[in-house]
Amino acid sequence: MTTATETLSGKGHTDENFPVASHLISAKNRPPILAFYKFVRAGDDVADNNTLSSERKIKLLDGLAAALTGDGPADEEAEPLKAQLAERKLSPRHALDLLDAFRLDARKNRYENFAELMAYCSLSAMPVGRFVLDVHGEDQTATWPASDAICAALQIINHLQDCGKDYRELNRVYLPADLMLQHGANYEDLGAEKATPALLAVIRELAKRCDDLLEEGRALIPAIRDIRLAMEIAAIHRLACVLTDGLQRRDPLSEKVHFSKAGFAATALGAAASTLARRVFLPGRAGPAAEEPK
Repeated sequence: MTTATETLSGKGHTDENFPVASHLISAKNRPPILAFYKFVRAGDDVADNNTLSSERKIKLLDGLAAALTGDGPADEEAEPLKAQLAERKLSPRHALDLLDAFRLDARKNRYENFAELMAYCSLSAMPVGRFVLDVHGEDQTATWPASDAICAALQIINHLQDCGKDYRELNRVYLPADLMLQHGANYEDLGAEKATPALLAVIRELAKRCDDLLEEGRALIPAIRDIRLAMEIAAIHRLACVLTDGLQRRDPLSEKVHFSKAGFAATALGAAASTLARRVFLPGRAGPAAEEPK
């Protein structure tokens, strides 16, 4: 494979576990977010391609970075985002951080502790939220910390949902080694059809940490000025809370810990509508100090 395009999985923004530039987002702000997704999807597919060597993956990722910054030949996966960044006068920083995460995926398949996992999330997840906030012109100081917490939780939720698949298909484990040792779990447990009690203990402890991150991130919703973006994030936050609860009660190796289409829509729209009602009917409580419903 000579280009990132050849590695594309065919997965699109509507296939993700959480909304990506849904129609809650204003029409003027959807194009840069979708261009960002296209670019990031290409990089992610490179990193997850199990037919490529680590060296080849990194070379393709370097090519995407050079195409985005203009330091190398154009790439069809980078051009839409490059154009949007130029039009909006936005930095490529967040997209380049994602490429650093994918470079890590290309050469690293184990994480020693939760701090190391969070460092990975600072590259693989937090830049996504920061980019969306920057597109909307939100105050970075007021929004980035809570956004980072939500994005880290979303990433870890995805890791827990896909922990068996990641191990079987990519020999990649995001569950920290010290937690595995603490609970007496083995990496090989991830290849089984059903999780052992030890592995479930690890999954549930990480799900509880996601709960803590989501609680920390709750302050983001009232801090956002753009009401449509606030609705989108409220929907994402509520979906994440429900999934985290599911991960504390179910076995992701043998049970479905994903939303049905109907459940996804009902949960997301309910949270968005609640946020809209609070902004419209209780505008005095819409500032940063307001408490959003759980």
